[in-house]
Amino acid sequence: MKGFYSVLTIVYMVTTSFYLSPEKKEARNEISTKKIERVTDGESGKTTGKTVSSSEELYRSIAFEQGHELSEEVFFKALTGFENLKKAGLLNRDSHLLTVCDFSMSSNTKRLWVIDVNERKVLFNSLVAHGKNTGEEFATNFSNTDSSLQSSLGFYITDATYNGDNGFSLRLLGMDKGFNDAAYRRAIVMHGADYVSDEFAAMHKRIGRSWGCPAVPRDLTQPIINTIKGRNLLFIYYPDQNYLSKSEWLKTSV
Repeated sequence: MKGFYSVLTIVYMVTTSFYLSPEKKEARNEISTKKIERVTDGESGKTTGKTVSSSEELYRSIAFEQGHELSEEVFFKALTGFENLKKAGLLNRDSHLLTVCDFSMSSNTKRLWVIDVNERKVLFNSLVAHGKNTGEEFATNFSNTDSSLQSSLGFYITDATYNGDNGFSLRLLGMDKGFNDAAYRRAIVMHGADYVSDEFAAMHKRIGRSWGCPAVPRDLTQPIINTIKGRNLLFIYYPDQNYLSKSEWLKTSV
C-alpha cells in the first residue's frame, strides 16, 4: 500500500511541475518578444547568449537584394514611425507596408524600398527623384515651403490616386509639423517621370529632379502606387539632426 501512495505522490509532483502561475506566464510572454541568439567568441571559443530585439530579427529576416540593402538604422527609424502612427490611429489597422526613401544616398542608386513586414520581403526597390532645389546627384537641402522646388523630410500617409499633369499620381499627407505638413497644399505627390531612369543618369551623370515630388520610373508608377495607396506609410529620410530630434513619430513612445 505504501508503494501505491508513493507512486501517486510522484505522479502528482510531475504533473504539477508544468503549471505556471499567471505571473510566470506573463513573464514568459514578455521574454517571447526577444530572441536569444547564440554567439561564439572567435578567440575563446565560448558560446554565449545575446538578446536580439524583434526589430533586429525582423530586419535580418528580410531578403534584401545583395548590394541593395536598406540601412538597418534607417529601417529602425521607419519602423518606429510606423508603429507610432499606427498607435495614433493614423494608419490602417491592418497596414503592413513600409515605403522608405533614403535621400542620404546617390540619386543614381535604387534608394526607394517597399517592404511587406508581414511577408518579410521587398516588393519594390527603385530609383526615386528628389526636388530640383534639393540637390544635384545628392540631396542636401529640404523645405516645407511653397514654390521652393525642394523635397520635404519625414513621415507621410499615402492617400488617394488621381490622373493629373504627370499622369497617374498618388496624393501624400505630411505628418511632421513644420517639416512636411504643407505637402498636400504644395501638391507634393508620387508620380512617374521619364527622367527617373538609368538611361537618363548615364547621359547626365544623375537622374532628373522633380519640383519636390518623390518621382519614380514610368514603368513602376502604377505597380508601386497601386500597392501603397490607401493610408500606408511613406518615410523620406535624411540624416538631418534638426528633423531627427524633433519628429514626434521618432520618439520611442508617443
